[in-house]
Amino acid sequence: MKFCSKCGATTNWRLPTGDSRHRFVCDTCNFIHYQNPNIVAGCIVYQEDSVLLCKRAIEPRLGFWTLPAGFMENGETTRQAAERETFEETGAKITSDQLFAITNTPQVNHVNIFYLAKLKNNNFHPTDESSEVKLFKKNDIPFEEIAFHTVKAVLENFFRDLKAEKFGMHQIDF
Repeated sequence: MKFCSKCGATTNWRLPTGDSRHRFVCDTCNFIHYQNPNIVAGCIVYQEDSVLLCKRAIEPRLGFWTLPAGFMENGETTRQAAERETFEETGAKITSDQLFAITNTPQVNHVNIFYLAKLKNNNFHPTDESSEVKLFKKNDIPFEEIAFHTVKAVLENFFRDLKAEKFGMHQIDF
């Protein structure tokens, strides 16, 4: 970052007074430009013992399967973001339930938040972001074709909880 987004003056990479991390700081207005993790919100949409997965029609990981999820927008709650992303990627109308998992991936500065959700009907379909949308039973999921290790870990926890007939809340750190 060369210029301040607040006043347009030059910035320098330095340790602000009282801080513990270097940040871009404006030389003129002293505005500190924080670089924070991105929040990804999504749903584990399930029907009995099956989960709804999307085959990605966009990069990254084009052609791989994933849970419906995406970046949270300003002005949204995490639940609203999860429901919006699920609809954008699957066309599915859902009822979201409890918070199920938070995954922390500091290597890519992401925090993923997943809610459990149930289908209101079976009207799901491919979208601009998903070339296929399909319900999978655990043994039919192509785990070697799952797009992200975070999604694989969330699915493993989901099926473990489903078998135990009790859904918990999971924090998964990578």
